[in-house]
Amino acid sequence: MKTTYKIKLIQQGKTQSITLPEELNLDTTEVLIKQEGEKLIIEPSKEKSLLQTLATLEDIEEDFPDVDEGLLPLNNIDL
Repeated sequence: MKTTYKIKLIQQGKTQSITLPEELNLDTTEVLIKQEGEKLIIEPSKEKSLLQTLATLEDIEEDFPDVDEGLLPLNNIDL
């Protein structure tokens, strides 16, 4: 069920702002806003963690070179 609210725009110099009714409060302090035609769409801005971002990447099919190839063996150093 969609509810429509009529909200007044507040003019502050060259910018405008709105006050959302309590029923529309978002659980964030930052939002994304985009314009599609004459509609403004406001969405909560949820940053993904590094693990969430990495989980969306495709597997790498490339074989990586052996970076130790041709190096002398390590010497054990006792201090």
